[in-house]
Amino acid sequence: MPDPDRPQELPARLLTDPEMINACRVRDFGRVFRLVKTRAGIYPSMIARRCELTPSRVGEVIAGRRQLLHMDVVERIADGLRIPGHMLGLARRPWETPQALVVTEQEAPQVAEQEQLAPASLPGPDVDSILALTTRTNLSAATLEAFRSSIEDYWRRDDQHGGEALRPAVVGQLRYVVGLLKESRPPAIQNGLYGIAAELARLTGWTYFDARQYNQARAYFTEALQLAKTIDDRQFMANVLACMSLQATYQDKPADSLALVTAAQDQARSAADTTPRVLSTLSMREAFAHATLGSQTSTHRAITEAHSQFEQIQASDPDPSWVAYFDEPKLIVDTGIAHGRLGEAATAEPLIADALRREARNNQRGRAFHAFWLARTQLDQGKLDQACHTATQALEPASAVASERVSGHLREFYDQLAPHRQEPVALAFEARLRELLPPVSGSLHP
Repeated sequence: MPDPDRPQELPARLLTDPEMINACRVRDFGRVFRLVKTRAGIYPSMIARRCELTPSRVGEVIAGRRQLLHMDVVERIADGLRIPGHMLGLARRPWETPQALVVTEQEAPQVAEQEQLAPASLPGPDVDSILALTTRTNLSAATLEAFRSSIEDYWRRDDQHGGEALRPAVVGQLRYVVGLLKESRPPAIQNGLYGIAAELARLTGWTYFDARQYNQARAYFTEALQLAKTIDDRQFMANVLACMSLQATYQDKPADSLALVTAAQDQARSAADTTPRVLSTLSMREAFAHATLGSQTSTHRAITEAHSQFEQIQASDPDPSWVAYFDEPKLIVDTGIAHGRLGEAATAEPLIADALRREARNNQRGRAFHAFWLARTQLDQGKLDQACHTATQALEPASAVASERVSGHLREFYDQLAPHRQEPVALAFEARLRELLPPVSGSLHP
């Protein structure tokens, strides 16, 4: 619990007030203390405690009978009152960058190659045999539908809160379904179970990808591929390969990304029941790969193909449930992001802004993710005020979801903001950032 006598930050409106900025610039601490008292409700006794000064000394400064000139005292005031270092002519203070922005890529420890062939959290043979005793039961189409319904619910909650808290439940259900696969069942039921296990493995891989734990993500994606291949579900194999392509983009491996999405398209086109919506999704992933490679012509061609396929969608199409998320706003925002990856900020901005206005409010991660992309495109065009306003609006959904990917996009915007850190709008953004994403020792997520 935070100490109520020690608020984390001064109000943004005070830090950006011209009078406060001028008082800090000339190190007029009498005026600074008075403003802190009247505008932030931090009284002289609290100022003394936070800045490691005596109350009488603070009183003398406020009354104008004493000046504070020693550098160590100035630093204690900056740290105690959370005044950014540059306002007092100091170097940037350690606390100014929230912990959420200094996290390096999180990765699970390397394990032996033979251990990576199957996720470590799947049950061992002894657990399998125990589960087998408890799962000898008749399964029906209704049971499969219940599994699918729970998976849809997992995805909704993943959008709202991130996958960190969901992962144990998803892995538990994956274990259970893998146990069911060991019994002999009618083909329709058995194939349905394989499809459900594949989707649970993909979802688990996605939660690890979203947490930037790439080795674990790849292991579960590979498991999902193997399960889908068993029943020759080529559309789903394409879906998993597209997820792996996106991960390669985040790992700055654009050649791998392009190879994986090309394989995904080959799988999808070889399936008789592949729908235009699936092909549109894959073309957009191809655009991401080309954009990361810096190939403008190929990116634009893939974007055009994505839109062409999307225009062919019919309400009667037998779309698999996992592609339902790819609606018109998603097509538009991904188009904007592809242009943004190419550096075409002026083209990207209106597309992302339009899609963001239509995006579902309960998709916290998506809204944060896309808002940071919008802020980056605005900053690329020199629109500092708009960019900071957009990024500030994105902080609330970002703070509501445990997603290292979202934190990564926040870090990218924050780094872009470096040349403008002394501007009032940038100060206000940083103050709001530290308020919503306070430093937490050892925390990897906002």
